[in-house]
Amino acid sequence: MLTKESKIGFIGTGVMGSSMASNLIQAGYPVVVFTRTKEKAQTLIKQGATWKDSVAELAQESDVIITIVGYPDDVEEVYLGRNGIIANAKPGSYLIDMTTSKPSLAVEIYLQAKEKGMFALDAPVSGGDIGARSGKLAIMVGGEQEAFDNVLPIFEVMGQNIILQGKAGAGQHTKLSNQIAIATNMIGVCEAIVYAKKAGLDPSRVLDSITTGAAGSFSLSKLAPRMIQGDFAPGFYVKHFIKDMTIAIESAAELGLSTPGLSLSLKLYKELEEKGEADSGTQALIKLFDQTN
Repeated sequence: MLTKESKIGFIGTGVMGSSMASNLIQAGYPVVVFTRTKEKAQTLIKQGATWKDSVAELAQESDVIITIVGYPDDVEEVYLGRNGIIANAKPGSYLIDMTTSKPSLAVEIYLQAKEKGMFALDAPVSGGDIGARSGKLAIMVGGEQEAFDNVLPIFEVMGQNIILQGKAGAGQHTKLSNQIAIATNMIGVCEAIVYAKKAGLDPSRVLDSITTGAAGSFSLSKLAPRMIQGDFAPGFYVKHFIKDMTIAIESAAELGLSTPGLSLSLKLYKELEEKGEADSGTQALIKLFDQTN
């Protein structure tokens, strides 16, 4: 039975992870952290988190372990490596990977965790830096109902729209559906802003009209203003979106699906990355369309 005294290990304190861990600290949970660069965890340590020197040490001392790292290779190393979570966590531990990763890897983690008497959930998120800070992330979960129910109070600290989508891997499949929907939407948002400028309109005023209509979306209401202001700081990195779209295309191919819109978006984002924008926010895509940026 998990309580507010249950120790939460948090691995990965990047743009989103740091805010998610901060919300858990503020909610009163004891939090221990590890990340490859300790400096990135300093703010959390000042808030009361305890630093651990390795994944293994963190896993041994935690009741719940949450990860949000970069790429599937990182997830595999953190969970399945000799010095990883499954080799070192206690039986009965809850393992929650909130990275956007491969559905097949989520299933493998679930199976290996189950063999050790642990409960694994794949729970990728959507909402970017804004949702992470405000605790309003959408959390898409794959795994067993009982495990989901037991960690739901923890999820509720970090998000609002929290849905168990099915068995292991279902959370990742849902997140890939999310990324597919965003991919072509971002192209449309960029083209709309550039069109408004070319037509001699004030693009901010145009947004006032179209964000509440049928064109409304997170990208239009939250990222389009950043595009107009020339703010390309990352709420979600270009390089990570490329990773997500690549996984989505591979998964779609395994399902026998064609995704031409997704393929176009991936092509454009790779072009953007080649121009040195890998660490920019996804809204930087407008630079390919608007030569004034």
